[in-house]
Amino acid sequence: MSKKRKASDKPSIGSLRTKGKNSEQQSSEHAEYNPYKLNVKAVDDLVTANKDNSPVVPKSELRKYHAGQKKRWPSWLKAMLLKVWFAGVICYFLIWGLSTVSIHQFDQLLILGVALGMCTNLITNNILRFIASPSDENDRWMMFPSNKVWMIPLDILYASLLVYCVMMTYGMINGLFGSETPVLGVEPIMFGLFAMGWDMLFLFMKRILIRIWNDAKRNAR
Repeated sequence: MSKKRKASDKPSIGSLRTKGKNSEQQSSEHAEYNPYKLNVKAVDDLVTANKDNSPVVPKSELRKYHAGQKKRWPSWLKAMLLKVWFAGVICYFLIWGLSTVSIHQFDQLLILGVALGMCTNLITNNILRFIASPSDENDRWMMFPSNKVWMIPLDILYASLLVYCVMMTYGMINGLFGSETPVLGVEPIMFGLFAMGWDMLFLFMKRILIRIWNDAKRNAR
């Protein structure tokens, strides 16, 4: 008799159905919430995100989540400081450094143009690209924004034009006083300021010409 199971110990049909429902409910809840399941769609959206499929967020909103200092220097000020600095460095090493060497003015113009053009293409423009946010913010402060290798000769020609304009500026200022000895000598800070001023003037003229060209194309349509 002890080996026989009592009738009360046998599970009833109702209890089996209840257990079956509970197990199904638990399995469905477990399937609905799985903390280890990867949201593949969200990852794909994040990986394929770009300017075209992303919503436009104003800069004021982005600055709220930007680490570091909240106040930023304007892009034009950073561009001007860089241009003055590197033009002054070229003046310090090449004009002052070669002051004891007798060199023709045309040769000096050629050397300064090559040095300033290479410095602009390889250093100044790359720094402006690096500190830009967004990436094309500082393109307007470059005469040739492209970073292709074949832009180096164009930067050298443009830098030679800037050096020529700076030399003409010194000549005009000293010519106004009519003295044999130069009143305003060449030194790095003034050389950098003159080079930056002519550069900004030519960039302004470039933007005006591009605007006129775009307006003419729009009206032609």
